[in-house]
Amino acid sequence: MTSGPSSSSTEHHFVDIHPVLSDGNDNVNRLRDRQSSNTAVKFRRGSGGGGGDVVRTQPQMPTFSRQISLESGMAVLDMEKKNAKGGSSGNTKEEQRVLLRNGKSLGGLSVAGGDAGHRKGDFSIFRTKSTLGARQNSLMPLRKENEPDPNHGEGVAGSTGADDRVNKSVPAGRYFAALRGPELDQVRDSEDILLPKDEVWPFLLRFPIGCFGICLGLGSQAILWGALASNPAMAFLHVSPVINIALWLLALAILVSVSVTYTLKCIFYFEAIRREYFHPVRVNFFFAPWIACMFLAIGTPARWAPKHLHPAIWCAFIAPVFVLELKIYGQWLSGGKRRLCKVANPSSHLSVVGNFVGAILAAKVGWGEAGKFLWAVGLGHYVCVFVTLYQRLPTNEALPKELHPVYSMFIATPSAASIAWTAIYGEFDAVSTTFYFIALFLYCSLVVRINFFRGFKFSVAWWSYTFPMTTASLATIKYAEAAPCFVSKGLALSLSLMSSTMVSVLFVSTLLHAFVWRSLFPNDLAIAITKSRNGGAKAHGKEKNADRKGYDIKRWAKQSPLSLVASIRKGNSGDKDSEGK
Repeated sequence: MTSGPSSSSTEHHFVDIHPVLSDGNDNVNRLRDRQSSNTAVKFRRGSGGGGGDVVRTQPQMPTFSRQISLESGMAVLDMEKKNAKGGSSGNTKEEQRVLLRNGKSLGGLSVAGGDAGHRKGDFSIFRTKSTLGARQNSLMPLRKENEPDPNHGEGVAGSTGADDRVNKSVPAGRYFAALRGPELDQVRDSEDILLPKDEVWPFLLRFPIGCFGICLGLGSQAILWGALASNPAMAFLHVSPVINIALWLLALAILVSVSVTYTLKCIFYFEAIRREYFHPVRVNFFFAPWIACMFLAIGTPARWAPKHLHPAIWCAFIAPVFVLELKIYGQWLSGGKRRLCKVANPSSHLSVVGNFVGAILAAKVGWGEAGKFLWAVGLGHYVCVFVTLYQRLPTNEALPKELHPVYSMFIATPSAASIAWTAIYGEFDAVSTTFYFIALFLYCSLVVRINFFRGFKFSVAWWSYTFPMTTASLATIKYAEAAPCFVSKGLALSLSLMSSTMVSVLFVSTLLHAFVWRSLFPNDLAIAITKSRNGGAKAHGKEKNADRKGYDIKRWAKQSPLSLVASIRKGNSGDKDSEGK
């Protein structure tokens, strides 16, 4: 008597979880779609059943082309079982989760909520070391400090590779080679960065030091309109002092808000501050906060300002400028990778302007000798910067074409020197006239070259290039006072209108980008470049390879028996096929 097989049979399902090393591409790895083919299971009928085979199909379990954690695999399987029970097979693809190939995808996949596609990038490599605690928004368990991560060893906080790539200073020439744009703030297409480009970074990381340029532009405008209201040569305009007060209050409010925001960045993301300090252009903007403060002290409305300001104000604002000058001028003088002929660019004038603005404030507080000292220091370094930029030695880094708008900084230094000499000695004499004529010639040489200022996107740092125009207008007003005539007064009025128009246009553009288009602070890619073009692989190649091999051995030893047997069977079948052929 023949007995047929039982209707129920034990079925085994295997999941292929063979390890595949990540190739570093963050956006191309996804889970395979569920296979639509079915597995045929044949059952032989009994002798009285008609001698046929009954084929019963059963869906095949999905396979994974990459090794993922048990938590991730179980989460995906649970989702598919829920879809099968609920009958919502049409939404299966929408329920799939993406496993990124950047070393951050080994954590468990969230099944609560349909919008948790992947975890955001790890920005802790730029956080201040003292504020680093438990990693936030992390879906994977904390890794030991010395345990390597083969997928993303250099992008995880606490790894040796990340510390080397972030903490070590980036060579000055590397910024010119890797960046482009009017502020060297755009990464070239052939370069890689330490942070993801397709994610919105935290606001503090996107807040550059160039924002202090807004304070420079508004503070200098307050001084300009105060001069237009009080200077005898411009009395025919009948300018109200209220404009000076309104601009001064606006500049003060902007300076306070920008200073508070950047102070928070210093507290939480000090590594990003270090990157900005190493930047050959942005290092000069560290003078901007103190120059803006001196602008506000000089442009204080007449009804509020005493005859002589307190000397403590000058000491408080000039001390940081003097410390920065000792550091930066020392690098220019002593040579090395950051010598003047290596890093000189038009924004280097900003570090020199601080001396002349400090000399003007020294005269305001009644310290004439201190003003003469600062004026002499500024003159000596202005000559060095001016000659270096004119010569463009073969050892210099090539200045990108997109950096041409910063040539307006050439106007600021001689104009400020002319005003400072007048403030110290009390008259617009031959020395003041000489520096003013130098500034006027440079102004004309830039105005006629319109192509220098065309075809560039708006940037917050463009505010820094409005105060050179304002400084030239102030020097022209002083000249019109010393040599009153139709030409001098007409020139002072024209330059003042041009300066005010430029500030107004930038102010409206800033408001539109901030509140309408919401594009005022894009990702600051300039601070996330790697130390070398290949991302530091040459320096740490041997260490990374050794760590990767050790980690692979550990992962292979921890494989499940089923996957190990499956891999052995596949290897044996491949050998038999090769022998048969």
